[in-house]
Amino acid sequence: MSGYGVVIPAYNASVTIAETLRSVAAQTLRPELVVVVDDGSTDDLAAAIAGIDLPLRLMRQDNAGPGSATTRGIAALSTPYIATLDADDLWLPGKIAAQLAHLDRLPGTSGVFTHIRSFRDDEPDAMAPSATPGWSRSTMLIRREAAETIGPMVDPPGGRGEMIDWIARARESGFVLDMMPDILALRRIRPGSLSYGRDATRDRGYLEVARVAMLRRAQKKANSS
Repeated sequence: MSGYGVVIPAYNASVTIAETLRSVAAQTLRPELVVVVDDGSTDDLAAAIAGIDLPLRLMRQDNAGPGSATTRGIAALSTPYIATLDADDLWLPGKIAAQLAHLDRLPGTSGVFTHIRSFRDDEPDAMAPSATPGWSRSTMLIRREAAETIGPMVDPPGGRGEMIDWIARARESGFVLDMMPDILALRRIRPGSLSYGRDATRDRGYLEVARVAMLRRAQKKANSS
């Protein structure tokens, strides 16, 4: 197996990011580098990550969205494998080892995701009754060449849906993405986070992602006719 790096986009995540980073440090395989991209936070993210036993690099940018921050972090890595993680979610210790073994067995697979279980903020024992397939940033491990070919993660209006769009573009480009049945990540549910609850303004992003996908399919069909 080869080395991997981690990208964590972070916006006002000083309350949760230390625990998130400790879950990375607890992996049975250590990352070569963890890039935390501060997406225009107003809290003291640097102080929150100080003292964590990881090879860390903190980058800063004006607030542009998690997709933009993730794209910038990916560009800063040179590892053959790239893992991504939201700044309030957690990995279970064997996650990366299991995913790297999966990709090692299946050279035709470009990326692999895992199931994820949600828990309430500050209540780690208040788990959701069941896990779900985690087609999300916090479960992804992908080969570098695939990530570079797919291109940037585009933040839609409202800030939701960039991973749905990116995964759709990956599949349209012919990349194979697998879903492992193992529960290897935990999603924190907390008020104020980008994915918390329903919000008509933020949910506009999902509609934009669907619209752009239909336009891509129509263009592809027109080019092939």
